[in-house]
Amino acid sequence: MQSGSGLGVRADANIETSCTLGVLMASFDEVRQAAAGIRRRVLEQTIRANGGYLSQACSSAELLAMLYTHYMRLGPSLGAPIPPPFQGAPSARNPHHVNGGVYNGAQAPDLDRFILSPTHYAMALYAALIEAGRMSPEALAMFNADGSSVEMIGGEHSPGLEVTGGSFGQAISQAAGVALARKLRGDTGRVWVFMSDGEFQEGQVWEAVTVMAHHQIDNLRVVVDVNNQQVDGRMDQVMNIGSLRAKLEAFGASAVEVDGHDLEALAEAGETPHIGRPLFILGRTIPYRGIDLLHERYPHLHYIRFKSDAERERYQEQLRVMRDE
Repeated sequence: MQSGSGLGVRADANIETSCTLGVLMASFDEVRQAAAGIRRRVLEQTIRANGGYLSQACSSAELLAMLYTHYMRLGPSLGAPIPPPFQGAPSARNPHHVNGGVYNGAQAPDLDRFILSPTHYAMALYAALIEAGRMSPEALAMFNADGSSVEMIGGEHSPGLEVTGGSFGQAISQAAGVALARKLRGDTGRVWVFMSDGEFQEGQVWEAVTVMAHHQIDNLRVVVDVNNQQVDGRMDQVMNIGSLRAKLEAFGASAVEVDGHDLEALAEAGETPHIGRPLFILGRTIPYRGIDLLHERYPHLHYIRFKSDAERERYQEQLRVMRDE
């Protein structure tokens, strides 16, 4: 793996119909390795800190791996392999501020941009950056430490994050503005957003979709982790939002729903035509995928803190198995 190059990313970073099945399968093997690495790294950190957003990594590993190895067309990382400490909020008086988007490469007209909406997925994103060769594994030693930019809840100064998501549902509005500006300028690069399904309980999300449909913002694609989970348990029991695909289409977007752990299906979904509309790739996922021990806590999986030394040791054993695979 070359630093900054991205695992398995081809020059165009897209799956073309002219590619042979053998080429695709080889690339999918790399994506699977990256997804496994994301889960393993987040589990390691969860054990180290006796707590973490582990289920989010379990459900989103393939989605984030696909973003960084297949979907997005990014330039080499411009970020330091070991992220600098937090340098303060951006302002005219703070020339040292570093935006985390530099880990996704330059903001060039022909390159894609990435925006993470649910910022508690930050650890999974950091792991994806490492798997893609965009950040050093040693950076995780700074995770959630005082003064560190490698925060548990990522901000715009955290690696891989271009904007601060704030309350759930806000980042898609920011992404829509970026995408519209790029469309008006004639940029060929796209804007990618990663969201969780719980955010669609927010009214602002639907306002953003309406605006995108009205302005025909078709240079924006949204990958959604549909894991049916939120803080208080299953979404369909806390506040059921019904068919997400049907609602998005009713609001004027294009939407395709697939198994979020099926790389071939995700690859095909990424090629869905959506002229004049934003595209939503809805990946149905399992919040304990790859770590069956989590199923014992289901459906309360939002944040994992071990209840005893014995439970922690069981997860240590799970980690040993994952390292040997």
